[in-house]
Amino acid sequence: MPLHRPLLALAALLLAGCARAPAPEPVRFFADGQPERLAEWNVLYVADGRLRLNARVLPYDLDSALFTDYAHKLRTVWMPAGAAARYQPDGVLDFPVGTIISKTFYYPRGDDGTVLRSADTGAEPDGGLTLDRVRLVETRLLVRRASGWLALPYVWNDAQTEARLMRTGDLVPLTLAGADGRRQQLDYLVPDENQCAGCHGTDLRSRQISPIGPKARHLNHDFAYASGKANQLRHWQALGQLVDVPAGTLPRNVAWNDPQAPLEARARAYLDINCGHCHSDKGAARTSGMWLDANTHDPLRIGRCKLPIAAGQGTGNRAWDIVPGAPDDSILTYRMESTDPGVMMPELGRALVHEEGVALIRQWIAAMAAQDCGA
Repeated sequence: MPLHRPLLALAALLLAGCARAPAPEPVRFFADGQPERLAEWNVLYVADGRLRLNARVLPYDLDSALFTDYAHKLRTVWMPAGAAARYQPDGVLDFPVGTIISKTFYYPRGDDGTVLRSADTGAEPDGGLTLDRVRLVETRLLVRRASGWLALPYVWNDAQTEARLMRTGDLVPLTLAGADGRRQQLDYLVPDENQCAGCHGTDLRSRQISPIGPKARHLNHDFAYASGKANQLRHWQALGQLVDVPAGTLPRNVAWNDPQAPLEARARAYLDINCGHCHSDKGAARTSGMWLDANTHDPLRIGRCKLPIAAGQGTGNRAWDIVPGAPDDSILTYRMESTDPGVMMPELGRALVHEEGVALIRQWIAAMAAQDCGA
């Protein structure tokens, strides 16, 4: 028997090495202050070479997502035990105090130090990410305190072991490689606190910031949970984390890149998520007179044959926001195709042109019945 003890000890060590690292302490909500490390919140944690979600942290996605230089996003929400969000038919769900929404920006990793422009998100059924397959860039938190929402940007280190708060933002140099072999140098911009507030200040009157994505119309589709596919709104309702959901049909945007969906619906969904939080009757660009949220249906408000207001060099010497049938004459496409900070729209959150998004909006405008706006 003594001869077998070393073998037993070795086996025990091997088993211990293969065992899954224990989960951290439960999620911690900070009612004040700005923790320096993302790990202090315990929403996400690194173990066994993976970025994992803590207990009761729900992954989710949007049917159409805001473009951010081809980055993928791991979105999660956590609410305190016994608390729930309230359904809203149009605006963002009414989340309770104590809610933590996270959005981790990442790219699939290439073999040569590049990051990949790829439709494959690399996300796994439990919502986690295998770290040697992805390049983590940043995780943004939106935290619902008694005084309102707070935005906190955390930047991941090169080793992908921790993310630290960067109140003043950051520039992360990346080389983005496409499937066609084309490479683009990208200085990925991590927004500072003021820029976060600029995008999330969706109500110009109140000056309060709020989430942008988690609205019923963006969430109303199936998500591939570890337990199987389920409609996100109904799943949250079944978990007791969403209340006041009406029976019957709920509002829904299509996915902008779904070729089976109608062109009009795809284009409006794209503009809604990328532009509508600012270009709305309450947003920071309300004075432009061009409102691109899903609830605006007046053709002039959407920009058809509408003269620009205080656009300056952003017009590109074009006279109208949208000239039906003529994308080359429309200010909207000119600004979407630009990377000049004084011209481009959206003006925050990107350094590259979203080529597929521009192609969609050009197709949408070209399909409109031609109209002489000067007539």
